[in-house]
Amino acid sequence: MLKDSTLLEGNAVFKNSYFKEHAKELVDLVKNGQHPKALFIGCADSRVVPNLITDSGPGDLFVLRNVGNFVAPYKPDAEFHATASGIEYAVSALKVSNIIICGHTHCGAINSLYEDMSAPAMVHTKKWLSLGEKAKTMASQSLGKDADKEELLRLTERLSIVTQIENLLTYPSVKEKVDSGEINIHGWYYDMEDGSIEYYDPEDTTFKTLQG
Repeated sequence: MLKDSTLLEGNAVFKNSYFKEHAKELVDLVKNGQHPKALFIGCADSRVVPNLITDSGPGDLFVLRNVGNFVAPYKPDAEFHATASGIEYAVSALKVSNIIICGHTHCGAINSLYEDMSAPAMVHTKKWLSLGEKAKTMASQSLGKDADKEELLRLTERLSIVTQIENLLTYPSVKEKVDSGEINIHGWYYDMEDGSIEYYDPEDTTFKTLQG
């Protein structure tokens, strides 16, 4: 039993309010299956809630969350690969038409790229964070060795989104559907301080504010 009963109490509130009010739609999702609008690859950060920041409901997003919203390159001989499995399922089984990779400000994973991660208890995390090294190198080279730390982190967060899109395109099924126009890929950068989202424009390689 959870020591903090608020989560269980929260379920009771959910069941008696939201679920009761939306029972028809929720049961319909059970009977007819899910048909999400997009695959959303986001960070596991507890402060970034995909459905909340997009004002979407159950069934709208197929969500994958991990430390840093990283995408490991396609590697079919990997023993276990949860993110890859989710990508394949969304693309080939659910046939999503959009894939969003959403990073955010003040990302702990990006900050950790600049910290000592040699502790044995963080062995898996250290390996996973290597997926952000390219963005770190690009940001450091762009701003120089005397760069302001916060400016460096914000640039690394944005560049990581771009490099994860590159990794995503190593998946044959994704690349094929992008080339055919069946799938569109979006790079989003969520600002936790004001709730806004910037999107990556590959035409001029900059991030622009998403207009509501």
